[in-house]
Amino acid sequence: MNPTDPPPPTPPAAPPQTPAPPLLVVMGVTGSGKTTVGAALSRRLRVPFADADDFHSAANVAKMSAGTPLDDDDRLPWLRSVGAWLAEHAVGGGVMSCSALKRAYRDVLRQAAPQVVFVHLHGEPELVRRRVAGRPGHFMPATLVASQFAILEPLQPDEHGLVLDLGRSVDQLVQDYLAATPPSPTAPAEPSPGPQGDSGEPR
Repeated sequence: MNPTDPPPPTPPAAPPQTPAPPLLVVMGVTGSGKTTVGAALSRRLRVPFADADDFHSAANVAKMSAGTPLDDDDRLPWLRSVGAWLAEHAVGGGVMSCSALKRAYRDVLRQAAPQVVFVHLHGEPELVRRRVAGRPGHFMPATLVASQFAILEPLQPDEHGLVLDLGRSVDQLVQDYLAATPPSPTAPAEPSPGPQGDSGEPR
């Protein structure tokens, strides 16, 4: 290069990378507050929400309404449907409420969407039984609470997720999640209130 030549132009700086929108499964036994907390998180993070209960077949709903626990053969097609929703929202983010009680069930969801993060709402069985008993019209009777705790397998160290105390209010649980995770570019400045006010008890 000739000393009198102008220096070559500086290449433009690469745009800063932003975190991908979160893809969450809010998990736990029936009555843990998955639906209420999941919906509140989706509003706070500005991503779509879905409830895995809506993915059950009519046969599964009838079985649970009769007080009969589902077996793994009942759950597999349902889990695959839930996994398909997660895969469809892998790029834009989303929140799904789903029991995901066993490691094998979570593996099905991870196979469909490897980046999924599990948020386990965990707490005392007696509190959950009281909640379910006070929830008229839901297909899951309180008698099945014990069976759900019996098969629950907590998150393992190699699973991407966190455990939150289901005894806390919805607003507190949303804040607990935000405090435990990096900020998302999709999140607004303030949480929006839920249908009962996010300080209410989860459903």
